[in-house]
Amino acid sequence: MEETFKFLKSLEVNFLATKSGEGVSCRPFGDPVKFNDKIYILTHAHKSVAKQIAADNHICVVAHNPEQNQWLRIFCQAIDDSNNIDAKQAIIDEFDWAEAAGYTLDNPDFKCYYLANAKAELRDCEGDLIAEYTF
Repeated sequence: MEETFKFLKSLEVNFLATKSGEGVSCRPFGDPVKFNDKIYILTHAHKSVAKQIAADNHICVVAHNPEQNQWLRIFCQAIDDSNNIDAKQAIIDEFDWAEAAGYTLDNPDFKCYYLANAKAELRDCEGDLIAEYTF
C-alpha cells in the first residue's frame, strides 16, 4: 500500500474510472489521503462519481509518472467510509482548501472512500510489469 500511495501522492492528478450504465466513466482526481493504513479519496454525494460508486463500487485508478515513464493501475473497490468522522477529519487536516470546498464534518454530502481488495500494477512505458502490490 505504501508504494502505491507514494506513487499517487507524487502526482498532481490521477484518473478514476467507474461503471456508468452500460459503459465506463473516467475523470481526473487529485491527492489521495493516507489514514489508518488505507488510501482514501473524497468527493461530494451529488457528483456522478458518488452515484456510480454507490451502484457498483468496483473502480480502477490510473496514474502516469512522466519523469519515471511509469504507469500505475489499481483495480479495487471503493468502500464508503463517510460515517467515519476520524477519517473525514484526517482529510480536512490534509488539505487547506477542504473546508472552503465544502468538506466539513457537518456536511452530509462529504463522501470519503478507501481503496480495498486492491491489486496495483506498476508498469513501464512498454507495458512490462515492474511490480505488483495487493492491499
